[in-house]
Amino acid sequence: MLDGTSEETDLRMMRQCIACAREGVAAGEFPFACVIARGEEVICVGANRTRRDGDVTRHAEMVAMSEAQRLLGRGALRQCTLYATVEPCPMCSFAARETRIARVVFGVYSPLMGGHSRWDVLADAALSGRMGEVFAPPPQVRGGVLAQEVAQLWRRANPLAWGVIRWRGVFRLAPAQP
Repeated sequence: MLDGTSEETDLRMMRQCIACAREGVAAGEFPFACVIARGEEVICVGANRTRRDGDVTRHAEMVAMSEAQRLLGRGALRQCTLYATVEPCPMCSFAARETRIARVVFGVYSPLMGGHSRWDVLADAALSGRMGEVFAPPPQVRGGVLAQEVAQLWRRANPLAWGVIRWRGVFRLAPAQP
């Protein structure tokens, strides 16, 4: 873990992420949310805005990274951790690599669409090896943090969607076994 980041910090930030996801649900979104933190300090939070903004690129992680860059400056996310309710997709994972996020912590795995467990964007050393001026070295990745709580939020927010998501294998509470 990064200096100043502990298990307690990860849990506290993920709880804040889940609270933000609840607010997103109240605004008509699916429960995707993100917190960007530097150690104990919350830089910003973001909930999904795809429905509200009518823009498929307004994922919670993209919203939060954009705000964090506005507040701290581009490239200043080197010492930051991105917390997300669901494993970031490839689009969000590429952006995390380019913003130089140091750690990514998430609740539920996404073996179908995940930027770590499916597409491996977050751990791909070739990105920084060949394009180091653009992509940072792979961030530390920790999945499954408060996964049960995230699953419960999804189940309560939209039981039908949650059932279909689970049946189709879109989300998992633990990494897929080889």
